[in-house]
Amino acid sequence: MPKSTFFNLSDDKKERIFDAAVQEFSKRRFSDASINQIIKNAGIPKGSFYQYFADKEDIYLYMVEKISKESHEILGDREALNPDAGFLETIIQRAKDTLKLGKQRPDYTKIGVLMVVDNSAFTFQLLKASSQKHIEMIERDKQRGLIKPEIDSGVLIKLIHIYVYNEYLYSGFDENLYLKKVESAVQIIKQGIVVHQD
Repeated sequence: MPKSTFFNLSDDKKERIFDAAVQEFSKRRFSDASINQIIKNAGIPKGSFYQYFADKEDIYLYMVEKISKESHEILGDREALNPDAGFLETIIQRAKDTLKLGKQRPDYTKIGVLMVVDNSAFTFQLLKASSQKHIEMIERDKQRGLIKPEIDSGVLIKLIHIYVYNEYLYSGFDENLYLKKVESAVQIIKQGIVVHQD
């Protein structure tokens, strides 16, 4: 997280640095993003950057936390609104939320997509931590008899996350097509693909 010197900056300068990070990380995966480009976008000296942040991971974490708070304000807490919703029902709602967020802040959605397709150990750990809540939902659904107990929760969440985020781009931001495809994917997961012959 930022050093104390960052929090002493004016709100305008902090916002400028945040916006510069969003600009860079919405265009490039974490692995490919450049601190030099963030510095250039923010209009600050390189030495100043290291007075505010330890490294690229540091500014990324700050940006993600700020985006998370803002996204929560836009979308609300779906799990709190319906704590009994099943995992797959929640995923369809998340897809709808992705569309809503994408309309207001498409750059945030692109950061999410690029995080999912990045191959760094750093983003892997972030995704693993953020997936924990959904894994707990899957395990709860197993206990409720909604999901087969032998299903690997980690594999299921990975399939869903990759599909939900990537399909948003592949559908060309067409809302109806996107939701139709996500609902179709959820249906395939529910039913499986193998024809069982007697």
